Amino acid sequence: MSRRTAEVVVIGAGVMGASVAYHLARRGCRDVLVLERFDRPGLGSTGKATGGFRSQFTTDVYVRLSLAARDRLKRFQEELGVDPGYRPVGYLFMARTAPQLEALRAAMVVQRAAGLRDVREVGPDDIRRLSPAVRADDLIGGTFGPTDGYIVPLEIMRGFIGAAQRLGVQFEYDAGWVECVAEGGRIVGVRTPRDVVGTRRVVNAAGPWAGLVARTAGVDIPVSPLRRQTAVTQPFPRLPADTPMTINVDDGFHFRVRDGRVWLLWPDDLPADDPFDVTFDRWWLDGLLRRAHDRVPVLREAEIDLDRCYCGLYEMSPDKHALVGPAPGVEGLYLINGSSGHGVMHSPVLGELLVEIMLDGRANTLDIHALRPSRFAEGAPNPQSEIL
Repeated sequence: MSRRTAEVVVIGAGVMGASVAYHLARRGCRDVLVLERFDRPGLGSTGKATGGFRSQFTTDVYVRLSLAARDRLKRFQEELGVDPGYRPVGYLFMARTAPQLEALRAAMVVQRAAGLRDVREVGPDDIRRLSPAVRADDLIGGTFGPTDGYIVPLEIMRGFIGAAQRLGVQFEYDAGWVECVAEGGRIVGVRTPRDVVGTRRVVNAAGPWAGLVARTAGVDIPVSPLRRQTAVTQPFPRLPADTPMTINVDDGFHFRVRDGRVWLLWPDDLPADDPFDVTFDRWWLDGLLRRAHDRVPVLREAEIDLDRCYCGLYEMSPDKHALVGPAPGVEGLYLINGSSGHGVMHSPVLGELLVEIMLDGRANTLDIHALRPSRFAEGAPNPQSEIL
């Protein structure tokens, strides 16, 4: 088996691995090899992301991450030559009960303290104006963030990959399953089905497979796949393209308009013998469509395009926050995992922050102590909310 070397090996060429590779090269670390198990990038979670972007979170660190990412999205085309598709049409959260509305109000306190100034509370009449197709007779209010909106995941990934390649980063596709090689408590390389690459620094950007990759280095990280499905209608011009992401807090049903079609989502946990199975479960449509037709009556006229419906994987952590930084117990292994459905939107800044940790010893752009991988062993997870 042949052997070669690289200063840094990144496992995974999705949007997160691509962001890390670009930010390493921008800092002058250009002997970087990105290994992707599939034959092209974006076949993991990135290509199945629905393309939402929001700053309306319930923790300070995630609000600040979103604000920093939003700033980078505004400069993305100028810096990397690719339009990330950022369209600030808003996120609209709708509450049916007083406890739900109080939770949204409590979240607004956190959001404003973290610097999100434009989020506001809305009433039923505002909801009807912002998302006119919604049935609002049983809603008591909600919140709206006008600078939330949509992005194009594959274009963001493409921008990072292209810029990294121009700076000398190597991307290898169809690399197969990549394992870490550790000796004496530190990384010494990675092993592919074809060869061994000697390196002292590895970035685990393997998305839903991150837990399996970490285990090859003898590290257990609490990151696991979660199946999520998306239904897509046939072309449906009844809803305008600038409809905000509209979220029913009560049951999690939400929808958006993309490419002239309506994308329908409902976070029902789908049991599967294989947690990595992405076969679309048509039985899920029954529960989804009941909710869609009830909350958005005009969707009764829309036809589902079964060929476009799909199942993808979130990479979940126990507190639904990313793990960013050195892996506990193995020197030279770095994690950028567990974003729990928010990886694409935060990738422009998370990649930069991890590179700062790798090269400077600490994150300088933003305080992300709350995302340290050791927090679970320390008994200090981030607070969770079922609202946002």
